[in-house]
Amino acid sequence: MIRFVRKADFGSLSLQDLLDARDHYHVHLANLPTVTGTAVGRYRIRLNDRNIDDASLNTAAPDKALGPRTLRGSDIRPWSWPSVLVFVSEWVDPDTLARHPDLTVPPILYLPDGRQVRTCVVLVERRVANLPAAETVVFAAHRVGPGFQVYSQDQGFTRLGVASAVVSDGACAYALISRHLASGAEGPVFALPRGRRVDLGQTRLGARDAPSLSDLYPGFAGRDARLTVDASLVKLDNVAAWTSQYMGVGRMGEPIDLSTDTMTLNLIGCPVFTELPGGHRVEGSVQGLFYRHATMGGVDSLAEFLIGPRHPEGSVATRPGDSGSMWFWDHVADGSAAGTAGGRGTLEYRPLAVQWGGQGFLANPGSASTEFALATSLSAICKSLRVELIRDWESDQSRYWGKVGHYHIGYAACFALRSDKARALFEANASSIGVSDADIVAGKLPSATQTSKFIALADVPDLVWRRTRGKDKANHFADMDEPGKGPFAGKTLLSLWKSDKSSRTPKVWNDFYGSIDPKRKAENRGALPFRVAQLYGIMVDAVHRGALDEFVCAAGVLAHYSGDACQPLHVSYLHHGLPGDASDDGVHAVYEDDMLDQAAAELVAGVSVRVAKAPKRAAFKGSAAAADAVVQLMRRTIAKLPPADIVDCYDRVRGKGQAKAMWTELGERTMDCIADGVLTLATLWQSAWTEGGGDAGQQVSLKAARTPVPTASLKKLYDTKTFAESKWLSEM
Repeated sequence: MIRFVRKADFGSLSLQDLLDARDHYHVHLANLPTVTGTAVGRYRIRLNDRNIDDASLNTAAPDKALGPRTLRGSDIRPWSWPSVLVFVSEWVDPDTLARHPDLTVPPILYLPDGRQVRTCVVLVERRVANLPAAETVVFAAHRVGPGFQVYSQDQGFTRLGVASAVVSDGACAYALISRHLASGAEGPVFALPRGRRVDLGQTRLGARDAPSLSDLYPGFAGRDARLTVDASLVKLDNVAAWTSQYMGVGRMGEPIDLSTDTMTLNLIGCPVFTELPGGHRVEGSVQGLFYRHATMGGVDSLAEFLIGPRHPEGSVATRPGDSGSMWFWDHVADGSAAGTAGGRGTLEYRPLAVQWGGQGFLANPGSASTEFALATSLSAICKSLRVELIRDWESDQSRYWGKVGHYHIGYAACFALRSDKARALFEANASSIGVSDADIVAGKLPSATQTSKFIALADVPDLVWRRTRGKDKANHFADMDEPGKGPFAGKTLLSLWKSDKSSRTPKVWNDFYGSIDPKRKAENRGALPFRVAQLYGIMVDAVHRGALDEFVCAAGVLAHYSGDACQPLHVSYLHHGLPGDASDDGVHAVYEDDMLDQAAAELVAGVSVRVAKAPKRAAFKGSAAAADAVVQLMRRTIAKLPPADIVDCYDRVRGKGQAKAMWTELGERTMDCIADGVLTLATLWQSAWTEGGGDAGQQVSLKAARTPVPTASLKKLYDTKTFAESKWLSEM
């Protein structure tokens, strides 16, 4: 009687149940002549089956009438049973199986403890011919990052792959690439941004290419089953030349962490996508897990993910050369908001897996193949290599001093005030204005991708206001050495400022820029001295009112503009090299970012020595005097380190080690300029404090000065557009 027979509940099976069953029947299945591979997943329902759209309808037609189950002719549904997928090269009809039962794939796998697992037989024929290789793509970006094509050379051949991510072992940063791309290769791994070869670094560490399944997923069954990892690390020669953002996708979200507890059958049908070099977006879904793609010497090789098309008629258009591409969870297609970033409302997609290969299956000889990607989870790779994903390196290139310069200037000036109360105030708020020397040397700097959090004030104009205040663009520079035309012929802004005090107005400066080009955009009419004058006035007024939060906030952002004034390329028309010469457009980024980043420790020490030895400067009064102080800083900067010297050095030392060579030649003078910027900034702060009555008045007690202003208050101020409002030169 049926009541005394154990009834199978196929829908309640877990991933571990499926792996147990496959492992238990592995020898049986592997010895069937038609079986080419197995995976675990969900039962694929034929498109011509009645229950493809209705779970309550069981097929009324015999298996023979429905025909072979193929990848293109079947799909999964929410009611699909958990199953062991068995791929066969030949479909054996029921009549033949009746005569040759030894060819039968068991429809149900019975385990010793009574569990019963369904099998799902799928007819496939592996594509033998290779697809055309991926084409070489020329990227216009200045910085290399994930999603870029990377190359290695070995035995006379050039190998092509894709950089997957930037990772760190806590000490160094690496590019994650496919192991087979760099295995045995002599020489560096390189990329071709803008068509020019850039050596990225040397392969230093390879993954255990085939760790056992139980090592990464304790408890999952798989005797002699090894997970294909195929990942390697390239230690980056120059981290400043990299971004962590994935080309065409943007900033990565948190990686999906998979473990024995979280790797479940819920992943089957999960919509995913990748962005291949050249802007090719490929959409797919997870079709199977732990696909046995090869067996050698009794050891089975497993692909953690079998990623196929989202729709039966589709295909995953992956090609040789796409190894290393990152597959992201498409939470939008999945109807989830889990990938939405909080700060700017932009989308962040969570990385799931790294592709290392592809597999094509034919439904029938001569038919078009259905392409699948073979991939390993990013979490398994990171566990195997003992690294973590870096997500928050900026992708866009700043036109301004790199963060090292700005944050050191802001922090160092906090300890260079003259009066006791002013010194107490700035020392108490030093970590809100700049970044400590130790953190700068360690590379622990704020990121533009974390604007939902408080950003130290000295780089708020770059990291925050560049995105929220379009009119602030012109406040960071002034082309002080650019020759005028018409009524200003033979003059520069520097010479005008020195010879004619009546020229020290925004109107005259606006007319000067107009004489050179009447159509010059407002964003290209530098207004730096007048921005300093504006902030100085805000500081004086804040001290009068005892508004320490406004004073500290204005002082902190003023540190940024004072830092710009001691950057030679910010006070010159040579800011991006010779006008009209595209070959030296990168000088700005290399000088202020790459050069300083690689010399951070030396810069911090050198500037500190210079500031300590320098005498304190006399205070002044009035916003006009503040503007003059910053123009004099510009004048000294150009004299100490002529912008033409930087451009010339950049042109002479191109190639690997350029940033280091530029530091060797320009480092001493650069530190002189930065130290001058620190001292000028401290004098601006001290003067505004004194003029506002901070020392003599009773608005601020010494106790209050020693109490740090809450960062929440400072953030609220700099997020308010009417605070220290940014204006074009013509509006000042």
